[in-house]
Amino acid sequence: MTPTAPADAGVRAATMDDVPAVARVLSRAFHTDPLFRWFFPNEDERLAGTARACALIAGFGHVPDGTASVHASRETPDGPPVIRGAALWTPPGEHVERPLAVVRALPHWARLLGLSRLRRVARFMGELRDAVPEEPHWYLSMLGTDPVARGTGVGARLLRAGLARADADAVPVYLETMNAANIGYYEHHDFRVVRAVNQPSAPPTYCMLRPAAV
Repeated sequence: MTPTAPADAGVRAATMDDVPAVARVLSRAFHTDPLFRWFFPNEDERLAGTARACALIAGFGHVPDGTASVHASRETPDGPPVIRGAALWTPPGEHVERPLAVVRALPHWARLLGLSRLRRVARFMGELRDAVPEEPHWYLSMLGTDPVARGTGVGARLLRAGLARADADAVPVYLETMNAANIGYYEHHDFRVVRAVNQPSAPPTYCMLRPAAV
């Protein structure tokens, strides 16, 4: 059933019980994203691989740290709220990749990607880290909605909630997207492309920054 933005739809902090739903939503949202097409070239394996990757990203860092949010809505009068969108954030002053979370998740990533591809991914992520602004900022790691919820405002509500938090902190917001089609969406929310990272063996990446509220 396609949701129609019911009145009780809302954004809340994700819990560890939400990790499977977060992984499901983000894997469906990013199934055709250039980054995950690069991670998992085999289309038959991509959805399952992306779901596992999203579970690692959310479950080892963002959710335990309280920096993941979900949008849950009641789609039928008597049914439970259903998660249709998720956003993963990193607060100002922290590394994009939390060292402890990376160490704990590393064996899982090695099994998921294989050592050779994992090394290439690590080099690529190192290039992205070099592009991160030095000034304190909120970092939007991932934002995605289930395809069945597109057009209902789920993603926009998740994004606005995070932007409001950044505005309260008076800091900018930074993100990367490998999908050029996303640039216009984020520009609508006052982001601008500040750098492009082009590595021959990895997807082109657009680094975007939204200035701090004045």
